Amino acid sequence: MDMLKVLDCCTPLAREPLGEEKSTTLARVFKALGDPVRLRIVSIVASHQGGEACVCDLTASFDLAQPTISHHLKVLKDVGLLTSERRASWVYYRIVPERLAELSALLAAPVEVGK
Repeated sequence: MDMLKVLDCCTPLAREPLGEEKSTTLARVFKALGDPVRLRIVSIVASHQGGEACVCDLTASFDLAQPTISHHLKVLKDVGLLTSERRASWVYYRIVPERLAELSALLAAPVEVGK
């Protein structure tokens, strides 16, 4: 097998080592997603009609106090997975597609050419 062909098609993680700053940033994102509540929040927002969810939609999906949900939302915003917009008395959350694409590209399995 020609190793150069494999290297041309591999994910960034397999192509070259991550730098210290990038690995620190990505570790924060994965740590945020490592919490089941936050993972569910991301899933709910991503799958919600129109690609955004009101905080009221999120609190109704959990048996948690609103301040706890707000904490989880803040963590997800701090790592760049969510953005928010206030409309009247409600806050609406959206996924940051570039951040999800970055994670997806990093974790995509390398494909071996010629097999």
